[in-house]
Amino acid sequence: MPIRLRKFIGAILLFVLVIVWALVAMALAQVPAIHDSTIASIAYYVIAGLGWVAPAIPVVSWMSRRTEDGRQRTERRKR
Repeated sequence: MPIRLRKFIGAILLFVLVIVWALVAMALAQVPAIHDSTIASIAYYVIAGLGWVAPAIPVVSWMSRRTEDGRQRTERRKR
């Protein structure tokens, strides 16, 4: 698969991941155990704010993976 296509697909996946992550995080923030406690709220928002990075790492590494011959192809070869 050409790297440009992988980057396009990866960008869409990352966009969907961040949107879904934010919506789920907002829904979970309304749980009374988190909503009523200041310390729990701070801890939750720190974890939820940084938590999307872990699922994004495989997508980013897949996007920048090299081709079969070991090169990172950015455009078609000129003949």
